[in-house]
Amino acid sequence: MKTYSFKEWLLNDILSGVSTGLVAVLQGLAFSLLASIPTWYGLYAAFFPVIMYFFLGTSRHISVGSFPVLSLMVGAVVTRLVPDEGLPANITAFEGLTKEEQRVLVSASLTFLVGLFQLGMGLLQVGFIVMYLSDTLISGFTTAAAVHILISQLKFVLGLTVPGFSGPLSIIYTLESVFTQITSTNIHDLVTSIVVMVMVLGVKEINDRFKSKLKVPIPIEIIMTVIACGVSYAFNFSENHGVDVVGKIPNTIESPIAPSLQVFQMAAVDAFPIAIVGFAVAFAVAKVYSVKHDYVIDGNQELIAFGASNIFGGAFKSLAASTALSRSAVQESTGGKTQVAGLLSAIIVLVVILGIGFLLEPLPKSVLGAVVIVNLKGMLMQVVTVPYLWKKDRPDCIVWVGTCLAAIFLGLDIGLAVGLGLELLTVVFRAQFPRCSVLANISGTDIYRDRKDYVNIYEPEGVKIFRIPSPIFFANIDFFRDKLKDAVGFNPLRILRKRNKAVKKMKKLLKKGELILTSNGLQATCSMPIEESEDESNMEDLDKPTDYSDLPIQVNWSADLPANIRVPPVNIHSLILDFSAVSFLDISALKGLKAAIKEFIRINVDVYIVGCDPYIIEKLRNCKFFDDEIKTSIFFLTIHDAMLFINESHPPKTVSEKVSGSFQYQHVNGSSTSSCLAIQADMKMEVETDTKPETRF
Repeated sequence: MKTYSFKEWLLNDILSGVSTGLVAVLQGLAFSLLASIPTWYGLYAAFFPVIMYFFLGTSRHISVGSFPVLSLMVGAVVTRLVPDEGLPANITAFEGLTKEEQRVLVSASLTFLVGLFQLGMGLLQVGFIVMYLSDTLISGFTTAAAVHILISQLKFVLGLTVPGFSGPLSIIYTLESVFTQITSTNIHDLVTSIVVMVMVLGVKEINDRFKSKLKVPIPIEIIMTVIACGVSYAFNFSENHGVDVVGKIPNTIESPIAPSLQVFQMAAVDAFPIAIVGFAVAFAVAKVYSVKHDYVIDGNQELIAFGASNIFGGAFKSLAASTALSRSAVQESTGGKTQVAGLLSAIIVLVVILGIGFLLEPLPKSVLGAVVIVNLKGMLMQVVTVPYLWKKDRPDCIVWVGTCLAAIFLGLDIGLAVGLGLELLTVVFRAQFPRCSVLANISGTDIYRDRKDYVNIYEPEGVKIFRIPSPIFFANIDFFRDKLKDAVGFNPLRILRKRNKAVKKMKKLLKKGELILTSNGLQATCSMPIEESEDESNMEDLDKPTDYSDLPIQVNWSADLPANIRVPPVNIHSLILDFSAVSFLDISALKGLKAAIKEFIRINVDVYIVGCDPYIIEKLRNCKFFDDEIKTSIFFLTIHDAMLFINESHPPKTVSEKVSGSFQYQHVNGSSTSSCLAIQADMKMEVETDTKPETRF
């Protein structure tokens, strides 16, 4: 208030407050029907929470009060503890109270508990918790809630007496009860509801189309409410036609009550999701307006504000408060600048409670039901996003459909839990099975992109660039290694074992004299092909680096091998791992990565890691990742830096170099074959020395 500009903002806030207050009165009456409590308690939700939020909230534009989804969730608890038929729950505080008073006590106690949860989360600074409720989950959940609300209002629109149901499949039981009584429909209620819905929908469409020309939207809901009250009073709908009306509205504010601890115990599981959903919806709406009007909101302070609002409101028998998008839109579109507009709307509600509430007593409940149904249009229309999600993001589509169906048939509380479970599964799925890719160079640039996405792109000869687009941890390290094998086109461990077997075989044949060393390479001592015998070597020995000791030649594994010694070819000499999107490694992933890199190094494929976060490098160092085989010099800042180094170490071969090392394989009897030896006697395997710098950072 210290920075409040009376000259610029006050008039706008007054106009906005009056408009919002009138809408809040109508919605308060309507949404109280969802909570299965007397209608005038809905007015309390438009007054007490607003007062507290005015002092503690950080959003300037949201309209605090009842919200249909929250009212429905509260109503589910109310009808469970105080059913329409049968005995209420065994709660000491119920003694001496009427059924309506028992329901009000449950509603007020539940609201108080919701406020305690929200206040506690705010004080613990856990406002981030709503980030786990994605837009997709909220959309599916609110669509399901809209279906529940629509079904629950049929009894008012049709003028039927339908008991309240709660728990799984309650919507089925409600529909069954409605259809079994459909022949008892009150025609006056039905006609009134249809007229109200048609008029409200039509004028709302006009408001949307001409909102740029209309300074203030036409308040059609208020107009229709006034007309309905007048017609109902004039023709005495209640007595002459059996129409259910709002009835007596006390012109006083009831004294506060203490919440019931027994209700706390029985409704704690229900209160927590109500607290989360109420805050998530309010925070989402607040973010929209804060971005639009360029100011900052504080999530933790919002939790504290709503917690205090619901505690204060619960003490005065209010419904659980959040915000309604339609009501907030009225407050913002009519020029509201601050929560002064909200305070003035609360004053309008107070005037109705204390002064003119009696004018609303002849209002048919079917009109309130019609208003509720019309306001569901936005939530119900969210179903059109399903085809879009299916085309663009199927895991998100599964979350939407799963959440919606579970919430419809199993109840809103279970549906929310199912939605969270599906959402976590999609996160695990995306992290466990990331879209790894092979990168190639865009011609004429130092840019490397997925080779599947471009036409004018080429892969450097002898180099494979592999990108990992997610953290690497225990759940996806095996997937990462499998994808890496697919990318290079071979299994390095299998090749290492084949090479070790081949070297052992050559040593054995040399010792037996079946192979001899000549100036032209190794030559067989007989013309018969040498059959490869089964190697019973220990697998652990085959997984070790190839031992070339006692072998007086260097083996060129890239050339053709004799028919009796077969080792799959390796068509790359360097492997680049792009770690620019890897944010963390756990111990399991670190061990798997180390094993994978060693497998490539042991078959003479150089491995480089680029774009690695310094935090990960430090973790690798602390976990003793580096040793005699894996050096710290494998790191580069960018892919292009690594490619420049590789081009220096492995310059492109000429045609003559590519055919060097191929020999005619001569037998001692003078016969020849077209096989080319991969064994050159003029070279001796040199011990590899690491001459690269320790790091490129």
